Amino acid sequence: MIKKIIAIVAICLFSVLTLGGIASAQNEIIGIWKTVSDEGADKGKAKSYVEIFEKDGAYFGKVSKLLLKPQDTLCEKCAGELKNKPVVGMIIIKDMKKTGKTDGELGEEYAGGSVMDPDQGKTYKCKIWVKGDVLTLRGFLGIPTLGRSQKWFRVK
Repeated sequence: MIKKIIAIVAICLFSVLTLGGIASAQNEIIGIWKTVSDEGADKGKAKSYVEIFEKDGAYFGKVSKLLLKPQDTLCEKCAGELKNKPVVGMIIIKDMKKTGKTDGELGEEYAGGSVMDPDQGKTYKCKIWVKGDVLTLRGFLGIPTLGRSQKWFRVK
């Protein structure tokens, strides 16, 4: 009898841990994301792939592939050490951290870092939310209401 109870408890515990892992994986920021142009002549077109990875407890994103420009495109508008460097391989998201907050519509929140727009060569403060296969990124100056948002989609 005790063996059956232990077996049932073990199965229940395993199920809870497994399903909990699946739920959190659905909101996982780590992975490759397809960016979509939100302005200009290319509005609505897939623009690039950005690989988001974790390093020392923070999240970073680097351009892994360009979809509308040649792979050897240089960041002409970037300043400093990034000026005229290849966009592919460039880290454009830096120092994002999971806040522990969740927005019912947008998902888990990440904040405290920055995003750099290689087309403009400008860096902005950043917030990111992840829900399933959709990442919402908001770049802004000063406060989040003074910015713009983009939806990125997980590459499978």
